Amino acid sequence: MPAYENPDHWDQAAQHYEETAHPFTVQYAEMALTRVALTPESRVLDVAAGTGALALTAARTGAQVLATDFSPGMVARISAANLPNVEARVMDGQALSLEDGSFDAVFSIFGVIMFPDWRKGLSEMARVTRAGGHGVIATWQDRGAATFLLLGQIRRKLFPERGGMTMPDAVQALSDPSDFARELIAAGYHDPQIEHVTHDYALDIGALAEPDTLFGMSPEWISLTDAEKAAVLAEVRDMAGDRAILPIPSTALIGVARR
Repeated sequence: MPAYENPDHWDQAAQHYEETAHPFTVQYAEMALTRVALTPESRVLDVAAGTGALALTAARTGAQVLATDFSPGMVARISAANLPNVEARVMDGQALSLEDGSFDAVFSIFGVIMFPDWRKGLSEMARVTRAGGHGVIATWQDRGAATFLLLGQIRRKLFPERGGMTMPDAVQALSDPSDFARELIAAGYHDPQIEHVTHDYALDIGALAEPDTLFGMSPEWISLTDAEKAAVLAEVRDMAGDRAILPIPSTALIGVARR
């Protein structure tokens, strides 16, 4: 089982994720939220919410937000925000313990794409979206984003014989907008609109002092020898030159559809 399918993995990574990934993914969450009009009367569901980039941002509209994730560690981070209009529950996004049509808007920002049965995750999102409501899903392009994207680029340059990065099945399946749209329709949504959104991940070169923390969530890093890891770090430093921050342009696809 890949590490990203294990809740224990995310429990252990929750604090680091909140400090590094959350500030980056919140940019995509903010973009996703501009595509759906929310009011204090809206009921919002965030599936595979992580540390709450979407849920906590949606709460600013006054909407009533339920954030779900299979990782108790992630859910605890959201609960710690102590917002009166945000509830966080441990729940499997492939089998939501929620009533049909009970939410006005259902989001998953880089969450459902990690599920073993991601199609079931999409259909569950559609099931709990009310008629006329919206489903919003964000996925990465097929080579990932941020440090995963950078590591993949460097691996292909330095070790072409090693092959490409292993991405979740959904990332590969949804990388083409037309395929993405078809899957949303198959899940139970209609009128899907897919757009590309690019933001820079700001890699602090100082973080290279702890490379196992920086790249450690990737099996493609763990599989490298010490000498190969050193070569990767040297390449990153060379790319950065005299800059303290290396921007990594990262493109997501955001799909918005009606129920």
